[in-house]
Amino acid sequence: MMRWLAALVLLFATHPAWAAGAAAAYPGVWWIWPLALFVVCFFLGIVAVPAGVGGGVLFVPIVGSFFPFHLDFVRGAGLLVALASSLAAGPSLLKGGLANLRLAMPLAFGASISSIGGAMLGLALPANVVQSALGVTILGIVTLMASARKSEFPHVPDADPLSRMLGIRGMFHDAISGRDMDWQIHRTPFGIMMFLVIGFLGGLFGVGAGWANVPVLNILMGVPLKVAAGTSSLILTTASSSATWYYLDNGAILPIIAVPSVVGMMIGARIGAHLLSVLNASVVRKLVIAMLLISGIGALLKGLGIWT
Repeated sequence: MMRWLAALVLLFATHPAWAAGAAAAYPGVWWIWPLALFVVCFFLGIVAVPAGVGGGVLFVPIVGSFFPFHLDFVRGAGLLVALASSLAAGPSLLKGGLANLRLAMPLAFGASISSIGGAMLGLALPANVVQSALGVTILGIVTLMASARKSEFPHVPDADPLSRMLGIRGMFHDAISGRDMDWQIHRTPFGIMMFLVIGFLGGLFGVGAGWANVPVLNILMGVPLKVAAGTSSLILTTASSSATWYYLDNGAILPIIAVPSVVGMMIGARIGAHLLSVLNASVVRKLVIAMLLISGIGALLKGLGIWT
């Protein structure tokens, strides 16, 4: 009961309607929006790391749908947010064995290259087209997350030759069950190809694509669920930074949006990294699905001109 109560409190605390209502009530107070961004991003950072979705996938649809900023600036800030949350959580995840550098690097390399192409296309397309496509994509993410059968400890009978050559394996200790597990992966070439697609979508929408990292790592490649969530955050540090430079070079990053968002996300992500080892991931997962559903509908309606 307490877990559901905590999830409900977080859902209302991070709901952008509260921030939007406060800013509408005080239109002459310009600092309401930066303050609202800081508060929203703080709570998003807490839930993003345990869920393994990255900060950008929550930030872009929520801020793009409920805050009065142009989508190009929101996407630019979204990549910085994804990068910041990953950098803040990275040391704790590596130290606790919840992320693996050998696993992250080859996947992040492909995703970082393709993310630049996605960023170039995203800035070239009209904002309403990207907004509508983002709404459809977010609703697809909701369907994927709700239907995917993730396994805490997937069974990989034999590692593929590429993963053996790269030395991708590790040992994972689950603090909740007290279980130790030696893990290895398979289908590495297919996983690298999937991350090329993931990186492109992340650059296109500015969402960091952490939403797709975890299913590919866990379901396709056989990485334990918590290691997949932690390594997903590590991959975002490289994949997000490549597209971020393109947005920055084209003037699509505004400090008044980016700074409070990044600071709030980094503080929240450090808390989320500590919670990953002890928190029941199913509660966070349900909360993230609810938030993405609201945001995806809002983004789609805004892109179609039904709601402004």
